[in-house]
Amino acid sequence: MSLKKARIAVLVSGGGTNLQALIDAQKSGIIKSGGICLVISNNPGAYALERAKNNDIKTAVVNKKECASQQEFEDKIKALISENDIDFIVLAGFMCILSESFTSCFPERIINVHPSLIPSFCGEGFYGLRVHKAALDYGVKVTGATVHYVNEIPDGGRIILQKAVYIEDGDTPEILQKRVMEQAEWKILPEACELVSKIITGDAE
Repeated sequence: MSLKKARIAVLVSGGGTNLQALIDAQKSGIIKSGGICLVISNNPGAYALERAKNNDIKTAVVNKKECASQQEFEDKIKALISENDIDFIVLAGFMCILSESFTSCFPERIINVHPSLIPSFCGEGFYGLRVHKAALDYGVKVTGATVHYVNEIPDGGRIILQKAVYIEDGDTPEILQKRVMEQAEWKILPEACELVSKIITGDAE
């Protein structure tokens, strides 16, 4: 077994509940082949930054509003990834679409969690509560979450893990969002991080 751990960067925009799930999974030993070394936010006010600081994880802010272009924004993130010897990137509630020129630099080294069973309710425009509203409007009986590799197509990369969540009578988008997080996202995102870490460190069976 390799002693080297995969170095993980987590990109965030908001409260950081998925980041917290990863931090908790690291502490409990679910993630043992990798470690979160850096948290980058596009939003200087993101509470996720506080979660990282409370756990002695290095943080950085790349404010898109202060960048002249998408390329400048992405170049700054790339520089941070390089400077910190990051092995792979986790998008955890990161509300910025990354261009092909960024994603192509990290093939199968960026993962994202999406709050539906891809290929349902995914792609451009499907994020946050919109996903859950669409599932309820359509009348599906089962939804869930998907962790996938990130490529140039929004939600278009190869699927790593999925977990189903049943829709219940009386669900609102808000209620469903919370249940999908608790029952699916917070379970499969840490599991996927461990899987990818093992692949990177050469410990995968």
